[in-house]
Amino acid sequence: MQNRILIVEDDPDMVHAMAVRLKAQGYSLVFAEDAISAISVARKEKPDLIVLDLGLPAGDGFMVIKRLKALPDLMLVPIIVVSARNPKFNEPLVLEAGADLFLQKPFEAAEFLGAIQNALRLCGARPPAGK
Repeated sequence: MQNRILIVEDDPDMVHAMAVRLKAQGYSLVFAEDAISAISVARKEKPDLIVLDLGLPAGDGFMVIKRLKALPDLMLVPIIVVSARNPKFNEPLVLEAGADLFLQKPFEAAEFLGAIQNALRLCGARPPAGK
């Protein structure tokens, strides 16, 4: 069974770019485009990994991280934050909030895919789906 990744992003072009790369690698994808749907989709789909933008409608990525980390069945799911915001200020904040990695937009495809693979491999308490 494929690893399932939840992409939480409101920019359709960014969603498309990430989806094309991840589907080509064989990942199963689910999507949310705002903070509220991110929580409900995560609860319903139980993804193996979450790719999360910070600037979202109906709340921000920090709120999403906080709520996901408070849910026992989702607290161990790795979260990779992708954002155009200044990494010097925001990276420490997202890591402190509970995210596993911060990638600044725009990023290279190889960097993005490497981060996905490493997060899935290192999540430890939760083996990839199908294993």
